[in-house]
Amino acid sequence: MDVRRACGLFGTVSTSSISKIVFTGSRGRTYRKLPACSSFWGSPGYCGARVGFSNDDRRIGNRLRLFQVDRGSNGRSHLRAQMFDLRLNGVCKKYKVGAHGNSPKRWYRSLVSEAPPVMWALQNVSFDVREGETLGIVGHNGAGKTTILKLLSGITTPTRGEIQIRGRLAALVEVGSGFHPELTGRENIYLHGAMLGMRRSEIARKMDSIVEFSGVDRYIDVPVKRYSSGMYVRLGFAIVAHLDPDILLLDEVLAVGDVAFQAKCLERITELRKSCRTIIFVSHDLAAVYRVCSRAILLERGHVLLDGPPREVIDEYQRMTFGTQDSSGKKFDPEKEAECLNVSFSSSDMGGIRTGYPMVAHLSYRAAEIIPDAIFRISLYWPSGYLCAQFTNESSGSALTLQPGEGSIDFHCPILPVVPGFYRVDLSIETNGRELDLKQRCATLCVETGKAAPGDFYIENAWSIRSNLPSIPISIAR
Repeated sequence: MDVRRACGLFGTVSTSSISKIVFTGSRGRTYRKLPACSSFWGSPGYCGARVGFSNDDRRIGNRLRLFQVDRGSNGRSHLRAQMFDLRLNGVCKKYKVGAHGNSPKRWYRSLVSEAPPVMWALQNVSFDVREGETLGIVGHNGAGKTTILKLLSGITTPTRGEIQIRGRLAALVEVGSGFHPELTGRENIYLHGAMLGMRRSEIARKMDSIVEFSGVDRYIDVPVKRYSSGMYVRLGFAIVAHLDPDILLLDEVLAVGDVAFQAKCLERITELRKSCRTIIFVSHDLAAVYRVCSRAILLERGHVLLDGPPREVIDEYQRMTFGTQDSSGKKFDPEKEAECLNVSFSSSDMGGIRTGYPMVAHLSYRAAEIIPDAIFRISLYWPSGYLCAQFTNESSGSALTLQPGEGSIDFHCPILPVVPGFYRVDLSIETNGRELDLKQRCATLCVETGKAAPGDFYIENAWSIRSNLPSIPISIAR
C-alpha cells in the first residue's frame, strides 16, 4: 500500500507480501511503485520495512507485524538514535527435519503421530548494522550465515523475532538466485533493476559498465540457463554492485571465479565501502573479511558467539577451528632430538605488525642433545591453505647449533613483505635434510595495513631519473 507519511505507521501484512516490502526505499530517489523521496510526497518518504513473527502472531491468521522507518530527503533518519540500516531483534528460524508436505494424508499423520523433529538454524540472533558499516559474518558450515541473508533478502521469513530494513537492498545469496533462466543476461539485468525499483533509463546508463565488469559480454544476449556457475556469480555480483543499492548482501562471492575476478570484487567492495554503502559480507576467506570489513560477527550453531573488530573475531574463529598447541607443562618426547615449543610475533616499533615494516618472531625450542646446523622454518599460509611466505635461517646463511635443554631464538625481518590479512603459522626444525619436528597451526599472524601493496606482496624499492641526453645550457633573454 502507498501512504503519504510513513512515520509511525503500524499494521499487518501477510507473509506473501514480505518479499515486495523488503525491496523498497532509497536515499533521495523516486520509484513508480513505492515512491521514496520528499519531492514526490512533499514529506519524508518511505524507506524500509520491519517485519516480525512470534507465536502470538499465529492467533491473528499467521500475519506479520510491519512498520516503516521515516527517512528524510537527504537519506537519513530524523531520529539520530536510529542511524542503522539493518536491525535484527531476537530472530529465530526453525526448519522441520525430514520429509514433510501439505497433502491431506501427511496432515492427518501429523495429528495422530508425534511432531516431526525440528532444527533451529538461528536462535535469538540480535544485532544492528549502522549506515555505511561493512559487517563480516564468519562461522563454520551450518552456523546460520546464509540463513541470515535469506531472511534479510525476503527469501524466507523468521519463525520469531523482528527484522528492520532501512533502504534499498540488493542481495547475491545463491548462485543463480534472482535470475530467470529463460531470459538473457541483458534481460536479467533489467529484471534486477526493476526489482530494486530503478527506472529503465537508469539501468540502461549502467548497462555497459555492468557487462564490462562481469566479463560475460560475449554471452550477454544468451539465456542464463546456459551459463556456468562462475558466469552466474560474475554477472550477479556485477548487477548488485552497480545498481546503486543502499544495502548490499554478499554470500561467498569470492568462492567462485578466478583470481582476477576476485581482485575486481574486492576492489569494488572497497569502493562501495568508501561511498558509505552498508554491506554484509559472508565468506570463508578470512583475509578478505579482515581487509574489507569494519566489524565482524562469529556465528556457531545459530548463536552469535562474538561481535567486535574483525581481528578479534577471526582470531577466535581460528582458535575454534584449528586450536592452539600450548607446549607449556608438556613432557619432552624422548624419541625426538629436538622439539618446537612456541612462536610469537612482535614489531620493533611496539606498534602493530604491518606490511613493509620490521617484524620480530620469537621461537622457543627444546633439544635432547647438541644439534649442529639446525634449520628453523616459519611458514605462513592463507586460510585456504596456500603457502604465501617462508622464512628460514638457511637462506640467510645463519648457522645455528642447539644446546641440550630449552632455548629461544629471535628472527628479525627488516621489511615484512606479505599483504594485510590473517595467516596460519607452521614451525619446523631440520638438520642435515632430516625433519626433527613440525608444529602445524601453532599460531596465527595478523598483518595490518602498512605500506601500499596492491598486489600479493610488498617489495621495498627506490626510483630515480636517469637521462642520457647531454645537458644544454639555457639562456634567458633579458
